[in-house]
Amino acid sequence: MFYYISGKLAVLENNLAVLDVGGVGYKLTVSTTTYEAMPASRSVKDPPTVKLYTYMAVREDGIELFGFATETELASFKLLITVSGVGPKAAMSILSYLTPEKFALAVCTDDKKTIAKANGIGPKTAARIILELKDKLMKEAPADMGSLSASAPVAAAKSGKLGEATDALMVLGYSRAEALAAIKDMDLSKMELEEIIRLSLKKLMKY
Repeated sequence: MFYYISGKLAVLENNLAVLDVGGVGYKLTVSTTTYEAMPASRSVKDPPTVKLYTYMAVREDGIELFGFATETELASFKLLITVSGVGPKAAMSILSYLTPEKFALAVCTDDKKTIAKANGIGPKTAARIILELKDKLMKEAPADMGSLSASAPVAAAKSGKLGEATDALMVLGYSRAEALAAIKDMDLSKMELEEIIRLSLKKLMKY
């Protein structure tokens, strides 16, 4: 129903933000990642205007709005809640412990221990998240293979940092072709994997 909400930041707490839009206060549940991305200085008389990307969860006992500072975090949330046994609360817990980049990195490197450190997430849930999201990457890959450019052959896309960075970007909702296009001009030999992902995301968000 809502793609994003832009308004005055009336209230900000650890897991809660209220945006005032034309006199109506929209209550959004936020992660620690989004909380930390909010403006550091806030005036009661003149609160800052912020934009949060949203997801609306409809349940029998009510409706809850979730807010995210970036579209990348929203995409990570949507992927997480497709995993069996992972609901909005668990997804927000993971995104409160890990940025979208670190979450994607954990998935593509089979780092169950890191995901399991999130509050309320055990080793079994972490393993299931990695298994199911990796399966989705494998299913999506064939549809994109035909659009790969000559500068990024399939063999290279499956190996080393390029393969891991590509998979991480796909975890965040981008196609394999988009990921490879963002990475292709980088000198991967001189960069850490997390830096490759971060810089690629900056490029992709400009498109």
